Amino acid sequence: MKLIPHILTRAVVVTIGSFCILPHGWTGEWRGNIAGEFRYFPQEPLDPRQFDGANFSLAAQPEYYTQWDDGNQLFVFTAFARLDQNDDERSHADIRELAWTRISESWELKIGIRKVFWGVTESQHLVDIINQTDLVENIDGEDKLGQPMVNLALIRDWGTVNLFVLPYFRERTFPGVEGRLRTIPPVDTNNPIYESSDEEKHVDFAARWSHYFDIWDIGVSYFYGTSRDPLFVPNNDGSALYPAYNIINQTGLDVQATVGDWLWKLELISRDGFTDRRYTALTGGFEYTLVGLMETQYDLGLLSEYLFDDRGKDSTTPFDNDLLLGGRFTLNDVQSTEILAGIIFDLDNDSRTAILEASRRLGDAWKLTVEARGFNNIEFNDALYNFRHEDHLHAELAWYF
Repeated sequence: MKLIPHILTRAVVVTIGSFCILPHGWTGEWRGNIAGEFRYFPQEPLDPRQFDGANFSLAAQPEYYTQWDDGNQLFVFTAFARLDQNDDERSHADIRELAWTRISESWELKIGIRKVFWGVTESQHLVDIINQTDLVENIDGEDKLGQPMVNLALIRDWGTVNLFVLPYFRERTFPGVEGRLRTIPPVDTNNPIYESSDEEKHVDFAARWSHYFDIWDIGVSYFYGTSRDPLFVPNNDGSALYPAYNIINQTGLDVQATVGDWLWKLELISRDGFTDRRYTALTGGFEYTLVGLMETQYDLGLLSEYLFDDRGKDSTTPFDNDLLLGGRFTLNDVQSTEILAGIIFDLDNDSRTAILEASRRLGDAWKLTVEARGFNNIEFNDALYNFRHEDHLHAELAWYF
């Protein structure tokens, strides 16, 4: 089971201790969840070494939180672990958060392992670059590994400036040989390739200015360091892929405008160092909410986003000229029932990706989540070609404490 190296964890704890004195009788609150997961793949895998049919796993995410000094100092610890039936690489553990925060009127200082999210769009988060993707958890890229950092936020009337020093790089997780939703051939995570001679010890830097005024919510970001998105290099006999991590510069913009029942969204990046030329990618669109649908308590949000990458078919992502159409149905009931459905259309061919996500609370402590994905008419030159047999159903029942 993979975890942040012990030396790094110990160093973070020592660093936190050197910046704050914990009060006597230090107490806090434990919370979290334990979940059972079921996944079913109706089609046979492309590689006979992969499991066929159903898969079960158990996961736990305990969290500890405390504050003192009139709420001006905080400490949070969040761990995660999963035990998977078939995929040894998916049986893993991680420290999602282990951080101390000091709050002042005009600044905040955060030191430790944290998760930071940037972005506004639904289909993908181009500007979200601080944390590494925990890809064995889900192909949607929403799950992230904890990132060691020092983060200073300067709070001013003209906006907030966040400065980041990121002293350690986290490699992306990938399904193992027996796992599903993986490349053919599989990724060999034991042999990463780094552009920097410092490898995972390369110190990365990032900054972001954010502000809101009137109908606008705007963020401008910059990142220099090891790319969280690897390229892939075949090994000598073509039986595996080595992940290659380049040094990149990325400038990002995220904008959201609220106009009545409309939400207009845009994410835009310009990046160099990842490939042999600088490229630009964007995701933009809207969500229009029909409030009180047909004079009921229900809301229906209509979604549309355009996904573009100026590398075209040389893009390392599936979304270079694609359109998302979907809807979000919210029941506004005490169980917080919500359904999100959509289809991503490749505008250059007939490839289609269908997505369904639904969730509902059961009583006071349980939550049921159901997801389904389907890949249709995926062409040979499409980045999703490896997933053409990977239609699947995902159900999770979680108990919260």
